[in-house]
This record gives sequence, C-alpha cells and structure tokens, in this order.
Amino acid sequence: MTKPPGKVLPLVAALLCGAVLAQAATPSDHSVTSAAAPVSPATGHGLLGTTVTSKRGEPSSTKQPRQPAQPAKPPVAKPPADDWNLAAHGKVLYLTFDDGPQHEWTPKVLQLLRKHKAHATFFVLGIQVAQYPELIAAERAAGHTIGNHTWDHKTLTLLPDAKVRQEIATGVKSKCLRPPTGATNAKIEAIAASYHQRQVLWDVDTKDWEKPGAASIEHAIMAGARPGAIILVHDGGGNRSQTVAALDRALTKLTKLGYTYRALPC
Repeated sequence: MTKPPGKVLPLVAALLCGAVLAQAATPSDHSVTSAAAPVSPATGHGLLGTTVTSKRGEPSSTKQPRQPAQPAKPPVAKPPADDWNLAAHGKVLYLTFDDGPQHEWTPKVLQLLRKHKAHATFFVLGIQVAQYPELIAAERAAGHTIGNHTWDHKTLTLLPDAKVRQEIATGVKSKCLRPPTGATNAKIEAIAASYHQRQVLWDVDTKDWEKPGAASIEHAIMAGARPGAIILVHDGGGNRSQTVAALDRALTKLTKLGYTYRALPC
C-alpha cells in the first residue's frame, strides 16, 4: 500500500539527519587527542625551552649579556695627619708665618693664601692670640694649622728652665713649637717634647722682618723653593706690605712651575 506523499518526506529527512549525526561521532585521522589520553612532554618545545638564534645562526641568550664590573678608582692618597716626611710628597712647599696674629696684615695674608689656593702654618704668640682670638678662628676655618711661638717672643736659651716652661705652656695649644729667633738647644727641645710639642725651624729664611724690599723677599723664596722646603715669613711684628707683595708674585710663579702649598701637621 503506497503511503501518501505528505508523510514520506518527513521520514526521509529524519533518516538523513541520523546518518549525519552518526558520521560526526566517528573518530578520524585528523582529530585532536582526547583530554583523557596522557600527553608526553616534547623536548625543546614551549617558550622556555626554545633556543633563540641570531641572524648568523648562532645560539644566543634571550637575556642581555651582563656587562663586566668596572674597577673602582683608587682613593686619592693623603698624607697621615702626623706625616713629617715633607720631601716625599712631590713639589710641595710649606709656608709658615710668625709673630701674629695681627689685625691689619693677618687678614691680608689670609686673603692672599685663598687667592692662590694655598694652605700654611701660623706660628702665633700667646699674647697676640689673647688680643685677636677671632683671627685664630679664621685661620683654622680656612684649613691652616697653628703652631706655638711662645707667649711673648722671649729668647728661650737665655731663660731659666722654669721660665722656658712658662713661655711654652702659656702659648697656644699645638703639636708644634717654633722657638723665637730660632734660638734653641737640646734642653729647649726636651722641654718642648715634655709638652708633646715638636720643635719646627725652617729651610728658607726670607729675612722679611728686616724689610729688605719685596724683590729681595721674592728672590729668597724662589731661590729656596724645593720639594718639602719650609719657608719663613711673617704676618706680625710690623708692616708686612713687602711680604704680601713678594708672596703674591712668588706664588704666581711657583704655581706655574707645578708647586702646591700645604700646612704642616701641627
């Protein structure tokens, strides 16, 4: 018995749909591995395991190469605070000023030293320090050192021991003593040592205290200049205009020759 056409078409459509669904459920050679199947790790795959090659085909790291550490610069050597090997530091001169501080000339000397970037040592009298303590403070603040030139410039070799001790003890506190006029002997040196003060004389006497003229003072400085030399000039005891003028000219020339100027370790 033939079925009516209206019922045949739905039946055919149902059969075709079932065939398509069955085909989709069948595995093929191009399917991905099921999540239930174990996966063996593949060597050399993945971002962390991938070797990056350079344009020349050579293996290279993904990280930038570490730059070698730069060696640290050695610190500039400075002489110890108590280094008295004065000639061992090259072209260095040691300017020393006696008999101050003095209200007119000491400030001019400080200005001159600042101009030439020079440090110096001031051998001061206790009686002058008592009158102008602010000048001693200015000297120290500028980086200069202070030496003891006794209380009031007595010639120590002509005094009894007790008076020598008094002259040294009432002078400014320092690690250095310069006996007035350079008059000394073994006894004076021993008494100074008992106060922990080193006796310091000089190598070049400019005789500026005689006021011989600026040219003469300048010549003495230039003639005596050598590495480690201690040069004697004055900022006290009278008019020091010749000293200031001579030093200005001499330091200009000596600096061009490569000299520098340090304070003594007083």
